[in-house]
Amino acid sequence: MYSEARKIHLIEEMLKIKSDAVLIEIETILNSYNRTAEKKPSIYDFVGIISREAANEMKQAIAETCEIIDENDWK
Repeated sequence: MYSEARKIHLIEEMLKIKSDAVLIEIETILNSYNRTAEKKPSIYDFVGIISREAANEMKQAIAETCEIIDENDWK
């Protein structure tokens, strides 16, 4: 089924639902999807992705290579 046809099918099925509890669950899912879809990434979303050891290796590599200024490069 194409996306639009699937949406119409879901709407038709939802119209048949008589249980308020089921409608509340569907509403909760849709609301949580809308919030996450609109959410902008935060730095905190990346916490824990790399290990402390890997982060320390990155810091060391930056300190050894990127923080060295060769004054002859500016001439």
